[in-house]
Amino acid sequence: MADTLKEILLDSSRRPAVVSDFEGLVDAEVSDKGGVSGAVVKTGFAAVKKIKPGIIPAAVDTLLDDFAGALEPFYGDYKAKGGNDFGAYLVSRSDEASDALLSVTDARAEKSSRDSIKKVYGKLRPNGKKNVEEALPRVGQLIDKHAASA
Repeated sequence: MADTLKEILLDSSRRPAVVSDFEGLVDAEVSDKGGVSGAVVKTGFAAVKKIKPGIIPAAVDTLLDDFAGALEPFYGDYKAKGGNDFGAYLVSRSDEASDALLSVTDARAEKSSRDSIKKVYGKLRPNGKKNVEEALPRVGQLIDKHAASA
């Protein structure tokens, strides 16, 4: 049985399913957004997908190693405490967990050579923490799903 997020999420036999599931998670989170800020997120998301079709699964695959590394300390603590719902655990540490995940995307956006990507990310980033915090239950559920099959 896999004990670390890297073993669970990055195993070559599971990685395609993990990437696909995270792509679905991103789509679901964007779809669930409402109000003015939701419209901004949906517009930005559509723009990014239009700029480069296939960018979401490619981005998930590219970022997966770093996301696994960012969440590894949380997962280790969760497992040490005998947790049974990683999503609830992440919510209980939402401030730290969202900062850890956003540090990955911030670093990648900073390194991007595409001004259009930087511009869209810059517009979405002010609400990034709130959006990531809202996604944490689904992130945890997805990880629990893959841990159960590891």
